[in-house]
Amino acid sequence: MGIYPLSYPIELSGGQQQRVAVARALAPHPRIILMDEPFSNLDVCLRRELQRQLRSALQKENMTAILVTHDQEEAFAMADRIGLLAFGQLQQLASPYTLYHEPANRYVASFIGLGSFITASVADQHHLDTEVGVIESRAPLTRPRGHRMDMLLRPDDILPNPEANIQACVQRKIFKGASTLYTLTLANGTVLEAIFPSHYDYPVGSYIHIDIKANHVIVFDTAPENI
Repeated sequence: MGIYPLSYPIELSGGQQQRVAVARALAPHPRIILMDEPFSNLDVCLRRELQRQLRSALQKENMTAILVTHDQEEAFAMADRIGLLAFGQLQQLASPYTLYHEPANRYVASFIGLGSFITASVADQHHLDTEVGVIESRAPLTRPRGHRMDMLLRPDDILPNPEANIQACVQRKIFKGASTLYTLTLANGTVLEAIFPSHYDYPVGSYIHIDIKANHVIVFDTAPENI
């Protein structure tokens, strides 16, 4: 056993006070706990560790938590279901997976995660003609042939492939450790965002070849939605 110095409440840092507040809220084993930005004063490493511990404790004690946050990464890490509020309305209530891959409207699609819209038109019930080639849709398309739409490409829909026909220029890159976020420009000026494993290291200004592998096709009518 170790000997730990005691601190008065006034001597605790903001992060320590926040952790104590979370522990006090959990101590009575409430059926529902409400949390408003509970990790906002913590550094990144401690925030992630506390998220993991708190989620584990909530599951173990079978407690329901309602957490308010502006941090998408935090919401994805903590939640079984996420409600996205905007313009005074609940835009969508779904699992993190569904929210990301099956957004209910254009606002949700644009707000959650990263991505770029490209122009498309319906070729048949399961195919779209786009500026990056023909894209297959597993879900049937309900619009008539030739109907113009906007298709959302997520960064993970774009893969590097030296043998692919699509060429893009690297405009920017952000190293994230295990991955690198690239901003790419096609020959027609369309801008795409792509996430590649970090062992792919393309310099800014270079040209690369990419494939599109969109397992979840996300499309909306070209006209903006009124939400």
